[in-house]
This record gives sequence, C-alpha cells and structure tokens, in this order.
Amino acid sequence: MLNIKAFLNSLPNQPGVYQMLGDNGKILYVGKARDLKKRITSYFSSRAKDLKTQALIKHVKDINVTITHSENDALLLECNLIKKHKPHYNVVFRDDKSYPYILITDEDYPRIDLYRGVKKGRGRYFGPYPSAGAVRETIHIVQKLFGLRTCSDSFFNSRRRPCLQHQIGRCTAPCTQLISKDEYFQNVQHTILFLEGKSQLIIDELNKRMENFSKQLNFEAAAHIRDQILKLRQIQESQYVSSGQGNIDVIGFSSATGLTCIQLLLVRNGRILGSRAYYPMVPVGSSQSEIITSFITQHYLSTNKDRQDIPKEIILDMKLTEQDWLAGALSEQAGHKITLSQQVRGERKKWLEIANTTAKQSVASRLYDKANTKERFETLQIVLKLPNIPRRIECFDISHSLGEATVGSCVVFDINGPVKSDYRRFNVTGITPGDDFAAMQQVVSRRFKKLQVENQNFPDILLIDGGLPQLTAALNALNDLQVSGVLLIAVAKGVTRKPGLETLYLSDQSFLAEKVPFHLAPDSLALHLIQQIRDEAHRFAITGHRQRRDKKRVTSALESIPGFGAKRRRELLRYCGGIQAINRASLEELAKVPGISQSLAERIYSALHDVTV
Repeated sequence: MLNIKAFLNSLPNQPGVYQMLGDNGKILYVGKARDLKKRITSYFSSRAKDLKTQALIKHVKDINVTITHSENDALLLECNLIKKHKPHYNVVFRDDKSYPYILITDEDYPRIDLYRGVKKGRGRYFGPYPSAGAVRETIHIVQKLFGLRTCSDSFFNSRRRPCLQHQIGRCTAPCTQLISKDEYFQNVQHTILFLEGKSQLIIDELNKRMENFSKQLNFEAAAHIRDQILKLRQIQESQYVSSGQGNIDVIGFSSATGLTCIQLLLVRNGRILGSRAYYPMVPVGSSQSEIITSFITQHYLSTNKDRQDIPKEIILDMKLTEQDWLAGALSEQAGHKITLSQQVRGERKKWLEIANTTAKQSVASRLYDKANTKERFETLQIVLKLPNIPRRIECFDISHSLGEATVGSCVVFDINGPVKSDYRRFNVTGITPGDDFAAMQQVVSRRFKKLQVENQNFPDILLIDGGLPQLTAALNALNDLQVSGVLLIAVAKGVTRKPGLETLYLSDQSFLAEKVPFHLAPDSLALHLIQQIRDEAHRFAITGHRQRRDKKRVTSALESIPGFGAKRRRELLRYCGGIQAINRASLEELAKVPGISQSLAERIYSALHDVTV
C-alpha cells in the first residue's frame, strides 16, 4: 500500500510524467508535470477537487514517476503513454490513418495522384487533406480543368491510342502526343497554382491567352479557354478562399448527450481543404480545456507525425490552461514557431465559426445515425435485462416560466431514431401554476387516454424527465387509466447537473414501484440513449413553452391598447402573418398596415416593446 506522506516527501522538483495505478497495477491515469512534487502533492491536498479527481484518488494504489530531461520531453512521453495504455481517466483519441496528400510526380509528363505515408517519392506534395474523398474530389476538378493524367506509368507507356479518360474530357492524352510537352507542362503549372490557392493568377493568364487567340481568329481555342475560366470562377464561388496565404488548423468543439466532438478544419494556402471529426473517450468531469489540450498533444506530438503537417497557427475557441507550455513543445517538434490563437477576427473568426458549426452537425449526425441508435437500443435491453429490444420509447418533459404558459412535451424514438411525426405537445391548464407533478400527471394521462381511444400501441419504455415525484405522478396517471406493461424510468440530474451523473429511478413492469435509484457508467451507450431522448424532450418542451408564452404576452399587450379592437387586430395578424412577425415588426412596418395610423402604430410598438415612442 502506498505511504502517501513518505512518497510525497521523496518526490523531486523536476519535470516528468506520473502514472497512477489501481488494482493489479492497472494504469488509471497518466499526467505530466513541470514540477512533479507540486503537481502530485496537489492531488492529496485539502483543497476542493473536481468529481473526476475525487473518483480517481479513491482507486489509486500506487504511483510511478518518470523524470525527464525537459518539460517538453514530459509532454511527449505523456502523449506516447496515453496512446499506448489508453487509461480510463485520460481523454483518449483513437489513432487514425495518416492524412492523404495530392502528389504531382516529377516526370516528363507528370501524374497527379493521391498519396498517403512518408513522403519518399520525387515530386510536389499538396495538403494534408482531411480525407481521401476530399483528395479525389480535388483531383476530379483538376482533371476537368487541366487534363492531367492519373494513370500508372506502365499503363501510360503502353498506350497506342487515347483511353476513356480522354474521351470524357478528363485527360489531354499526353500518352499519344495529342498535346505537346510544353502545353502539358503549362497545364501542370496551372494545376500547381490552383492547388496553392492562386486561381486568380491562372484566370489572369488565361484571359491574356484567350485575347491572343481571338486576335488570331482562333475562336475554337479561345472558346475552350473561356470555358476553363468559367469553371474556375464557379469553383472560386463554391470554395471559401482567403486572400491571404495562411496554413492554419482550426479546432472546433461540441459536446452533447455524452458525446464529444473535435472538428479539425484544415486551411492551406488560404483555402479550406475540408475538416475531419474526432470522437474521443472522455471521462466524466473533463473540462473543454482538458479535452482540447489532449487532442493537441496526441494529434501533433505523435512520434509518427510529419513535422511539415504542423501548421504555423492553430486557432482555438478558448485559452488553454497550459497554453504557453504546449506552444513551446509544438514549436520544438515542428522546427518553427507555432502560435495558438484565440479571439480572432475577420476571416479567421469565420473559419472558427465554420469549425464549431460543423462540430455540432457532426455530433447531431452521429447521435441520429441509425446503426449507432440500434446499438444503443441493444445495450439498453442488456442493462435493463429486458426479454426483447424496446420497439418504442416515449419521453415526457414539462416547461414553464414561474408557472406561466406551462407546456408538456412527448417525443418518440424507435430503433431507427426519432419518430418526429409522433411528437406531441400539451398546453397544461387547470393546475396550480408551477406544480410540475400535477402537470406531469395531466400530460401523461392525456397522452395515454388518447392512445386507448385510438387503439394505438403503448410504448415499451416511458422516460420521465425528473425524479421520484415526477415518477410517482406518471405512475398515478397510468394506474388511473389501468395501463400496465409499460416500464417507467425517471431521469434525475445529479447535484452538479453534469451529463453522465444522472440518477435513474425504475418502476418494475407490474408497477410495484420499487423506486430504487441506480446509475449507469458515464460511457454506457444505454445512458447515452437515455440522455439523447431526454434532451430532445427538453428541447421540444421549451420551444413549445416559449412560443405559447410569447404569443400570450403579445396578444395580451395588443388587447390592452385603447382604440385597437378585434377587427384591427385580425387585420394586423393577417398582414404580418402571425404573432411572432408582429413582435419583430418595426414601427415603419406597423404604420403600413391598412387601417392603422401612425399614432396607433406608435401605441402598438410601445405596448409590445415597453418603450416610449
């Protein structure tokens, strides 16, 4: 057993890496430190610790320490140990394939091709690109614009007549000398300019050539160049291109329903090449700063990372805890200065917005992926020990503002994901304002009464957003309707309200209501499914509540205006197209409504926005 006091006293004030071990010597966590004594001592101090650290310390049986020559060596060693052992309490990113490049070979008639791996062959490399698909798409564009060959050397040397690529307009057939070596070389140079993001230089040069051909009355050649210019301009319009020449990586971040995504946007020569999503294993309680730091170290400081792949600037949405240390280690690895930037403006800010938006879309897409949803349903069946996979899950939530405009939501999921056509909202009335339990009982009762009347199938599982009181309210509603055979689960947020720490209350299928709380592991696919459905019910409820509240407030405000009767209110609604449009309308727009004078428009605007006009 580890003697903490003696161990801490023996630690040196030097940089290094520490490994916290659990039962049977299993590595639980790997960390780095500029000062091992200070860093490890902080874990056992009396200061308040986050939940992840508290959980980690409970399981630590021993600590291994490795002293390094420098702080940057500690970062590198930590990165390699995490990748090797994948400790439970570390943020771990899965090793992925190396990035692909576009290669233009160094030959008499250069070939354009996708290349992955160590850059050994002679030629020009462009990239890295986020995926092979992005490379193939770019090569396809280059073929259509400049007609470079993609065939192997053996195929090229054996040709006696043009192949299909020439017939469909994607190759100029240098194999059969249908294009001169000088012309082909010029197309290669245009391709290089295009891949470097210098399309405007190509267009300027092509314009001059088109004018020369026109003066020579060679209208066919001029028309061909004109078509090239049009294609280039179309590509320019479809791509987000900077006027600068920056090589930048932009890191977007999104987290929802137990799933975290890092979206890496690659900008080379001022042109967005695309992005790639990474989904790490994240322990509960990990901060955004910790996750992004882990990504940077594991992605850029890997031993097999080509230093040319590390750009001079990495744009983030926040300042990291150990940012200066990280930037120094990256600079040493790359052989040139690396800048980690936040609070960017202009084009860089737009790139960051694109990365964050794409990260959110990646999370949503992964959550609603059918194969992923099926796997979650299967895991839920195992966790709950059900005889069959649940066919249908419904979830209820209540939303209001201090009792005003209470709305209940019902969302439906099956093994293919959300069934939005079956979503329902309920305007709750006849209860004490703010009584969530009465609201839940009313909503569940109305929902199942309608299912009974219409002779529709009941859900296999009923999720309730809330704790024991909400579960009891839902049980009472079902008992009143004599509904049986439905498993109820209440999903209560923990004290910290952090995802992954939910408490679940389960009623058995006979409604004996054991109400015994239990927890699922934060990385459980079953918990992720429950979180996803719960969050969707919350979103659907709060959207409905806001619509009802805003409609009520605007309607009440309109009715209180002197000299503004029902007929004029109907005319205003018809003209603007709805309550929300009226709320957004400017004073000038209100004055244009037939039958509404300038003075009445001012009174309407004042009532809606609580201002004096």
